[in-house]
Amino acid sequence: MSTVGTIGKELAVCGAMPVMKTLLRPGQDYFPEWSRYEAAFRDIFERQYYTNHGPLSQRLEARLAEYLGVGHAMLITNESIALCLAAQALRLKGKVLVPAISDIFTAQSLAWAEAEPVFCDVDAATGMLSAQAAKACLEKDDISAILAVNAWGGAADAGALQGLADQYGIPLYFDSSQAFGVSANGARLGARGALEVFSMQSAHVLSSGEGAFIATNDDALAAHVRNIRSNYGMGKLLVPVVKTSNGRFSEAQAAIALMNFDDLDRHIANNGVLATGYAQALSGVPGVRIREPAGADISNRQCLVIEIDEGQFGLSGMALRKVLRAENIESTPRLAAGWYRHGEHAVPAGALPVADRLCASLLELPLGAKTDADTVEAVAGVIRQAHRQADRIRSMVGGKA
Repeated sequence: MSTVGTIGKELAVCGAMPVMKTLLRPGQDYFPEWSRYEAAFRDIFERQYYTNHGPLSQRLEARLAEYLGVGHAMLITNESIALCLAAQALRLKGKVLVPAISDIFTAQSLAWAEAEPVFCDVDAATGMLSAQAAKACLEKDDISAILAVNAWGGAADAGALQGLADQYGIPLYFDSSQAFGVSANGARLGARGALEVFSMQSAHVLSSGEGAFIATNDDALAAHVRNIRSNYGMGKLLVPVVKTSNGRFSEAQAAIALMNFDDLDRHIANNGVLATGYAQALSGVPGVRIREPAGADISNRQCLVIEIDEGQFGLSGMALRKVLRAENIESTPRLAAGWYRHGEHAVPAGALPVADRLCASLLELPLGAKTDADTVEAVAGVIRQAHRQADRIRSMVGGKA
């Protein structure tokens, strides 16, 4: 039975049945077939080695390091802990510059190292931290490090940011959770800054179900991460650490990631096909612009982000999110959810105008394993109908946030 209904004249927000029969979220959700699961897990059960840097984890680390061209790739149980370990390994203290367009984990990870985020506005064209924006923050505050984000299958300007970090004598590192397989300036991301953190959560193009890894060429940093991760000391080089954590990676996670690694090129290619489908289906809709991954020679295409011009489209981006949500289509971009507005380090209203505009106008549409040509047409059909009926539905959902 199809999970996609038919788009009619009426939208769900006006009382019709939702076009999606179950909730569809942005995210990749690529998982191996059951037969491959069964074979891989039988191997784990027969070996009776389930966690703590087992043979599959070692194989995956070696493969990741070779693929990215880095000296070290260290598996961590999830992205949140990986970011915490990264901050601790860098011995961060004080204030750390973080782009406002970022995940909630990005800023939260600093607390474990007894550091705090200072949110910085982003470049309007890329949605990422620029050296110009970072420099303005560095000139007016005592910043101890820069934590940049490679967003939406794109790449921040690492060269310019590294030059700025060197000028101020502070470390630069990256949250590259959405950037596995992305290339910029002829090289895959992974060796930029002091280290990069990649997510392998199910929403990402290389999935272990849940998981992450830290990539670096710095031997001392790698030793520090390994000795924090294991909570008892690990590796050829033992180094003093202030805190330890249980960030160990399971063999089950490694098995899933290795299978998805085998399929990575196919997954990225499928994302490209779906993105092309969206471009064709949304062509000519006033006020809708697909934002191409910025700064990348090759993108993993794992995010399809559109920007809504309210004046042309007739509804705000936030209003369109409500229309889509009524159709069982979630479209809030994970990185542009306005986390910087909340918590003890929240910024004053209006202090980050570019980030505010992007959080209000961007949507992320579904790609990946749970999306096909019919789904693309259904989502695009809702957007087209929302534009046509904007005057009617504006009073129902609101034109603005």
